[in-house]
Amino acid sequence: MKIVIAIATTGRPEIVGACLQRFAHLSRQPDRLIVIGAGPDDAPNPPGAAEFHLARARGLPIQRNHALDLVAGDADIIVFVDDDYVPAPGFVEGVGRLFAEHPEVVAATGALIADGINRKGLTFAQADAFIACHVPPPTSSIMDATGTYGCNMAFRLAAAPHLRFDENLPLYAWLEDTDFSAQYARVGRVVTTNHFFGVHLGVTSGRTSGVRLGYSQIANPLYLVRKGTVTPRFALNLALRNMIANLVKSPRPEPNVDRFGRLRGNLIALFDAARGRSHPGRALEL
Repeated sequence: MKIVIAIATTGRPEIVGACLQRFAHLSRQPDRLIVIGAGPDDAPNPPGAAEFHLARARGLPIQRNHALDLVAGDADIIVFVDDDYVPAPGFVEGVGRLFAEHPEVVAATGALIADGINRKGLTFAQADAFIACHVPPPTSSIMDATGTYGCNMAFRLAAAPHLRFDENLPLYAWLEDTDFSAQYARVGRVVTTNHFFGVHLGVTSGRTSGVRLGYSQIANPLYLVRKGTVTPRFALNLALRNMIANLVKSPRPEPNVDRFGRLRGNLIALFDAARGRSHPGRALEL
């Protein structure tokens, strides 16, 4: 089974370089390790052993689609990980075992030992310590899921060889993982699993501006409802949860989180929706 790992990165050469150093210590190397940047300055530092390629433009769907085009017809499984994801040593073996043992599985997210998104960010040293102390469960398990989590998600390419990420979702592309895996769910089983695992640092540098992200938190769910890859209930719950969080936390925001900007983006998106002009690409104008 040929397994490719692809990492899209923008503006974080040192972070992706440190990430690649961790991948160098895997007990089994992937058949290809690909880094996709939006410009020459995105090249990993240090470079590591990964292939570095340039997409035609900046944007997570565009960069991930470039990886899909690079491996088309030449891989069984592609695993997308964020540039601040640290895999456990047996990561690749676990991916291979899952898809070999469960032919009905077409997409999967591995277990997270820790996620810095929920901890105001983690360092690579902390991630290394979490992995060193982690004791894997005695038996592997899988559980049906509504979608994959973009920090680490694996796909069986033969199940939907022509499927690509939606490039109408710009930049950081809020919910691109949900949209992509929802289409895989039409042809097979989407799961979460402890067959493979790691740590997501949740680094905030290089992310989309607060206003743009806030706009996407409202506009993108509405767009996906129209597209049919999420339900109205899912979109409403997600949009309300994010908007309430931005409102409540704006007076005393977390470090490196522009809550006021996100709230402003939420309100602009709601105004656009009321006028019938809401679209994910509008975030580029803000």
